[in-house]
Amino acid sequence: MRDEYDIENLNPRPNPYAAKLKKQITININSTTITYFRELAEETGIPYQTLINLYLTDCAQKKRKIDLSWHSEDEK
Repeated sequence: MRDEYDIENLNPRPNPYAAKLKKQITININSTTITYFRELAEETGIPYQTLINLYLTDCAQKKRKIDLSWHSEDEK
């Protein structure tokens, strides 16, 4: 075993999977949405957090826009 290692030159190749790595964040999601994805998870056998990630990834890839116009209950 060496006394010292040259870490800078140990593995000079970039990680090919770096772009695919997930990043952990904290997000507030309402309970009805969590319930929906948990029920979907039971039906599909896919963990609910994975389902949420898959849905958001699909939205991002297809560049979906959300309708942010607000309507009062009287307008419906």
